Amino acid sequence: MFSRDRWLEIFDTIKKNKLRTFLSGFTVALGILIFVVLFGFGNGLDNTFDKYFKDDALNTMWINTGRTSKPYMGYKANRQIEFDNDDLEDISSRFAFYIDGITPRISSSGNIGYKLKSNNYSVRGVAPSHQKNEMTIMMQGRYINGLDVDNKERNVVIGRLVKQDLFGDEDALGKFVSGEGRSWKVIGVFQDDGGDNEERMVYVPYTTLQLIQKNTDKLRQIIISYKPEIGYGGAVAFEDKIKKYLKQKKFIDPRDPRGIFIRSAASDLKENDQFKSALSSIILFVGIGTLLAGVIGISNIMVFVVKERTKELGIRKAIGATPSSIIGMIIQEAIFITTISGYVGLLVGIGILKLIGNTLEADYYITDPYVDLNTAILATFLLIGFGVFAGYIPAKRAARIKPIEAIRDN
Repeated sequence: MFSRDRWLEIFDTIKKNKLRTFLSGFTVALGILIFVVLFGFGNGLDNTFDKYFKDDALNTMWINTGRTSKPYMGYKANRQIEFDNDDLEDISSRFAFYIDGITPRISSSGNIGYKLKSNNYSVRGVAPSHQKNEMTIMMQGRYINGLDVDNKERNVVIGRLVKQDLFGDEDALGKFVSGEGRSWKVIGVFQDDGGDNEERMVYVPYTTLQLIQKNTDKLRQIIISYKPEIGYGGAVAFEDKIKKYLKQKKFIDPRDPRGIFIRSAASDLKENDQFKSALSSIILFVGIGTLLAGVIGISNIMVFVVKERTKELGIRKAIGATPSSIIGMIIQEAIFITTISGYVGLLVGIGILKLIGNTLEADYYITDPYVDLNTAILATFLLIGFGVFAGYIPAKRAARIKPIEAIRDN
């Protein structure tokens, strides 16, 4: 393996057959390149999924309203369903066994200003437990509390980027901002791992926002955090019970798929894991298939090479070369070409993933594609193993060459 003379022979053979060596190496490099890019894209999709779930607690359930699709009990189809504050209280009391926290969420937007600075921001009317649902981290001050909700206080909690836009380095706590033609007191500044959009939010008591919006008690969304100890099975049962209850209360046909929509992070996560598992299997199958195609290609080329070198190999055997030394030489050459070409493909693939970065996130949900150390190590062993495989069949053929026949045939 480490014989200097053998390596000189291998380099001499490669030098004499540049085109053949290039074609052999190209098939392997292309296979590894495709393998790396596919695995990188798979990891990029994982990053996107992880980013999506990072923003919310996993024991969270979102209940939204829509329009019915079926008539029921005298009510026409296409009826808009709405929640109100009574629904919030009914759910809290009826399903107390399951519920860890509950909050409505009223979405709005408006111009928020401080002194000479102003901008449009998303405004959410929420209750205290919304902080836990969104995994919001307080940087300064406090979040909306029960007294804010009960007294319909004009208090606001602003995101880190809102504070940066309006206040800069100035302390925002206790200051008053303008919005909806009123003054609001800043009681807290938060950060959110969900990204910049989340940190451009402004949170206010939902009762205050209802008061401003024509003094209504209507709600379009209710968010529930259920007790973690009930587990996935309990969460599914809870989801079924609450959907059945709300359909009965709102006079919605039990068979109507619309009207009430419930989404839970636990179900989303389970579906995500199943999808990722299936995707990883497909990527592994396609990647290894591509590598095998490349290695079979190099094996065929090596068979042709052995045929070309029949006379040379016959002379080697005539002067004392053993079958094992012939096999070792052919396999060593195949491993060398396969490994070098494979690492070229590996490095080019990593370079392509680096160049892609986040450019595919918006259209294809691929965020920061990469290949980790474990994949690189796996690729190393695959390269060596496939190199042995590529060289073994032609090497065995070369070892069976009879010196007299080889010299006579050529």
